[in-house]
Amino acid sequence: MIRALVIMGLGGMAALVLSACPTVDLGDVPPDPNVCRPDRAYYEEMIWPSFLAPAEAANSCVAQAGCHAASNGRSALRLDTSDPPNHDANYSAVTRFLNCNTPDASGLLTKPLSTEDPHGGGDIFTPGDALDDQAIAVFRGWFP
Repeated sequence: MIRALVIMGLGGMAALVLSACPTVDLGDVPPDPNVCRPDRAYYEEMIWPSFLAPAEAANSCVAQAGCHAASNGRSALRLDTSDPPNHDANYSAVTRFLNCNTPDASGLLTKPLSTEDPHGGGDIFTPGDALDDQAIAVFRGWFP
């Protein structure tokens, strides 16, 4: 009987102590990482062939040098280059480098532009060059 009273007393004290604990504010709910998901079909039809893997090897992220190939790439952007490529994996990788609020600030655009971020692979697109301007327009067309 005494033992039961002691256990009940300890339980009551524990409840009293815990009820005095302040509520912890965890802050705002973080944004969903999947929010920036522009049109997937446009990615496959336009972005992959015109912007990431164009026929012109010098402008390709995955051609001869394979800088962004998943198997041996040398950066955070790793793309599957099999034939046909795994567009599910590539789309997921590419969207991590997008800024849907300000598309022109997207790393996927700023890295290869000669006027923007330093790019380990050198300048890929030079504004003013007709073919490069076309690729840049394809990128910008991806955003509503």
